[in-house]
Amino acid sequence: MRQIAARELSEWLADAARAQPQLVDVREPWEADICRIQDSLLMPLASLPARAAELDATRPLVAICHHGARSMQAAYFLERNGFAEVCNLTGGVAAWAEQVEPAMARY
Repeated sequence: MRQIAARELSEWLADAARAQPQLVDVREPWEADICRIQDSLLMPLASLPARAAELDATRPLVAICHHGARSMQAAYFLERNGFAEVCNLTGGVAAWAEQVEPAMARY
């Protein structure tokens, strides 16, 4: 698992020539109601073991949470379960709001 900075993820998402990652948001629904990275799939951490089969293990994946701790747990879990390219968004949506999308609501 590698760490990915918010700006690096933003550049990746803007690069149409590069395979786009699955964005998996492991926060709770109430958190996603406040703010969310566009096109991310909400899959709360507690539901991840039961729902991991919904994800494509052959595609790159970026795990997202509020500050990066829950998403790191998710990323480790996914790696141990056969996902080939897994990244953790360092600093989570808080870093995204600060570095990429300053108008995003924060909590």
